[in-house]
Amino acid sequence: MENTSVKAGFRKKFLGDKAFYKMVLAIAIPIMIQNGITNFVSLLDNIMIGRIGTEQMSGAAIVNQLLFVYNLCLFGGVSGAGIFTAQYAGQKDHEGVRQTFRYKLWLVIILTIITVLLLISSGEALIGMYLKGEGSAAALEATSRYGMQYLWIMLIGLPPFMISQVYSSTLRECGETVPPMKAGVTAVLVNLVFNYLLIYGKFGFPELGVRGAAIATVISRYVEVAIVIVWTHTHTDRMPFAKGLYSTLKVPASLTKKILIKGTPLLLNETLWAAGMAILTQCYSVRGLNVVAAQNIANTINNVFNVVFIALGDSVAIVVGQLLGAGDMKKARDTDNKMIAFSVMCCTGVAIVMLVVAPFFPRLYKTNQDARELAKYFIMIMAIFMPQNAFLHAAYFTLRSGGKTIITFLFDSVFVWCVSVPIAYCLSRFTGLHVLAVFTMVQIGDILKCIVGFVLVKKGVWMQNIVSGR
Repeated sequence: MENTSVKAGFRKKFLGDKAFYKMVLAIAIPIMIQNGITNFVSLLDNIMIGRIGTEQMSGAAIVNQLLFVYNLCLFGGVSGAGIFTAQYAGQKDHEGVRQTFRYKLWLVIILTIITVLLLISSGEALIGMYLKGEGSAAALEATSRYGMQYLWIMLIGLPPFMISQVYSSTLRECGETVPPMKAGVTAVLVNLVFNYLLIYGKFGFPELGVRGAAIATVISRYVEVAIVIVWTHTHTDRMPFAKGLYSTLKVPASLTKKILIKGTPLLLNETLWAAGMAILTQCYSVRGLNVVAAQNIANTINNVFNVVFIALGDSVAIVVGQLLGAGDMKKARDTDNKMIAFSVMCCTGVAIVMLVVAPFFPRLYKTNQDARELAKYFIMIMAIFMPQNAFLHAAYFTLRSGGKTIITFLFDSVFVWCVSVPIAYCLSRFTGLHVLAVFTMVQIGDILKCIVGFVLVKKGVWMQNIVSGR
């Protein structure tokens, strides 16, 4: 009898009804499709470059690791304001949404200018950080050269990327996840077509290799931003914030202060977290160019599978954020419990599929057998720890939905720099442990983070309305 009541209590707390899952999936699936197609085309892009050679693939992979820091910096910047956007949307406060949009616009312009100046002045030195391990001098020089060719062209794609981030994030926070998905799908298809034409020189196009891959990405980003801007400003009935959006670019000082207080820790968090990931990759890379190639292969397939928990985490931020903005704290907690449980259950299934795929995927690359074998085991380790990462991602977005950005800063990037990076740095440089063992130890270290996340979510420190009485 007691066992039956425990099961009933578990179901009530962690399992939703049909309407609940329909609501969650209505938000998550468009994000999942957009990110999934984007990452799938990135995978094809990566395979196309990988079939040219190891040096080309590694050069592009290193640059993408550097641009990943910029991407996450932008994400953190718009997400800081996005906490307010979601809650203003929950209150039907269109002027509030308009003002947070303008704040995002100014922020991404500043961040992009800083990034371009940094990469123009120090790009070669930053790429060189990843070329300290084993490998012939010719291979290391070629990797650096291909990386710089790729970087110079990719810089042209940063302006449209930053604008699309502002528009797409705002649309999602207002509950419109389908238009950004359509723009993203169109863009990645354009990217895929031009990849094929420009990397290999098909149908009379020049054969440009890694430069062709970069040009294709830049073209796709201009297509994406054009679609999302046109849709927003031709659907003002559904997106009232677009009316008079550019009548002024001023943001009220009081709102700027509130967003800076809540959003700056989030911006710093995403930037430092991404930088931490880049340093982790650099720690693994001291074991040779094969590790750089293997990590690139493993991360590419991992990103495709990760779309499930990333989309469900985004859904937590949107759904729970709107409930907090509407002041329904009880429903927010109940919804959050069910969404976290749903994310972990989904990702357990995804992890099993990833384990099955692991031995076969690296064979698609034209690289040496050692790199393929390493990639296989990296993929398997990533799959084993995917349910853990799903919980961490959902817990992070739960804390963020209530504006607890100082806590998320400590929970996320401070943990990476104080725990994950020291583990990787010490084990990679001062022990003879195999790189796969070093990578596994870093993942095991995240168990401590899971415990902290569980306690914070259970205590309900995130349950607050941050936009009432603007």
